[in-house]
Amino acid sequence: MVERRRFSRIIYQVPAKASQDRLQLNGFVQDLSLHGVLLQCDDALLFNHSLPLHVSFQLNDSDVVIQLEASIISTNNTSMRLRIEHLDIDSISHLKRLVELNVGDDELLHREIEHLSDLGS
Repeated sequence: MVERRRFSRIIYQVPAKASQDRLQLNGFVQDLSLHGVLLQCDDALLFNHSLPLHVSFQLNDSDVVIQLEASIISTNNTSMRLRIEHLDIDSISHLKRLVELNVGDDELLHREIEHLSDLGS
């Protein structure tokens, strides 16, 4: 199988809230990258794939809350693969630092950040 990921994923498991319109469900982040999130949510199939999903989670041992808007790429039973569409400036800086601490390769991280900025243009 050919690896198509452009961003390093890190295992990071924390409780999360996912919402779409009036539907709000609790779940767990399973892993994340600068570009996406794998979210475990028992009722994942209730979400509409064509609408944005709002996700928030608090970093371990911190009062920092990451808030993002994502699109649903796929669902598999209770897992949702999400592509991050929007992050506020504070959330992106905290997410970048989290990935940086867990990837351990500055050169790889800088390439991923350059690629991320290329996607936005």
